[in-house]
Amino acid sequence: MDDSASIRAASIKLRKELKELSNASNPAFSVGLVDEDNLFEWNVTLFGPPDTHYEGGIFKAVMKFPKNYPFEPPTLRFTSEMWHPNVYDDGRVCISILHRAEVDLSGYEDLGERWSPAQTVETILISVIAMLSSPNDESPANIDAAKMWRENKPAYRRKVQRCVERSMEDW
Repeated sequence: MDDSASIRAASIKLRKELKELSNASNPAFSVGLVDEDNLFEWNVTLFGPPDTHYEGGIFKAVMKFPKNYPFEPPTLRFTSEMWHPNVYDDGRVCISILHRAEVDLSGYEDLGERWSPAQTVETILISVIAMLSSPNDESPANIDAAKMWRENKPAYRRKVQRCVERSMEDW
């Protein structure tokens, strides 16, 4: 598939997914375009999952799609402050579903856990909600958050609570 055909195919898929997600009412997240003329960059709002440290938070993020989506995964970066073992300091989310479908030379991730064109924006966001509910501290993006999660849960809870409070101020 040449570049222009690939971009057209990605645009059609993204338009369809945006329409479906915009018409569906999901209590866990909402999506929209950053710029009405660019289907390849979305605003995402994730609502902190109930019964987690993130409950009550309203976290903003940006999802960027490659021109050959869905054959390559998008990226997701929190623009709200986020303290989590699987989120880099700059807000980038590090979960298997967003990793390219190639063999993990470190042997940590199974190929079946990684990106596939069958994934959708909805499955990604559901995975991120699950990540908030259950951090993976075995392969962290934020080593300090992972260490705090393992060794000092009260301090972790306090730090996350500050993020939750700030997220509501920004809303």
